[in-house]
Amino acid sequence: MKKTLLTLLAATTLMLSSCMTPGMGTTTSTNSTGDVLGTVLGSVLTNVLFGGSLFDQSSILGSWNYNAPSTAFTTQQALTKAGGTTAVNNISSSLASNYNSIGINRSNTSFSFLAGNKFSAKVNGIPFSGTYAYNSQNGEITLTTSTETIKGNVIKTAKGMGLMFDSKQMTNILQKEGKVSNTAAVQAVSKLAKSADGARVGFELTK
Repeated sequence: MKKTLLTLLAATTLMLSSCMTPGMGTTTSTNSTGDVLGTVLGSVLTNVLFGGSLFDQSSILGSWNYNAPSTAFTTQQALTKAGGTTAVNNISSSLASNYNSIGINRSNTSFSFLAGNKFSAKVNGIPFSGTYAYNSQNGEITLTTSTETIKGNVIKTAKGMGLMFDSKQMTNILQKEGKVSNTAAVQAVSKLAKSADGARVGFELTK
């Protein structure tokens, strides 16, 4: 516990000094040091998939639009080993560049989770739909379309929802569902997901 608190404190100090580096979908706009500290600690904690803040079943319902890249690690240990919040920011910043190359934006990338475990989505403007299963105990989500099954993770972020995948699943989302033709950008995104053990990449979504 003491080691975890020290890790969080170190990450907090680093984040405060960098004023919330762009790429996580968060900005620092408060005047109070206490408010800033609370925002930073919240961001650090929600960068861990297993042990972070999760949605219950009903809270994921609704329409969610792409807001920014999202990055997280499966455990606090994996996050710390990779380099803490600095690693998250670096991956997210690189993701933003590649998403821009692909053309992903708020108007062409979205996910809607409906009652009855149905979903509809657009990635890169290409629509697809199917059913989903969500485990509110660990944040795991499974999207099943007519052609494939895609497994990912859902977690709360400062602005909404982080929907993230491992390298293989993210490649499927972009190439098979989003029909992205920019192979170099897709490969770069896949490489980022492989850049550290336990890394997951995807989208921060807001309503």
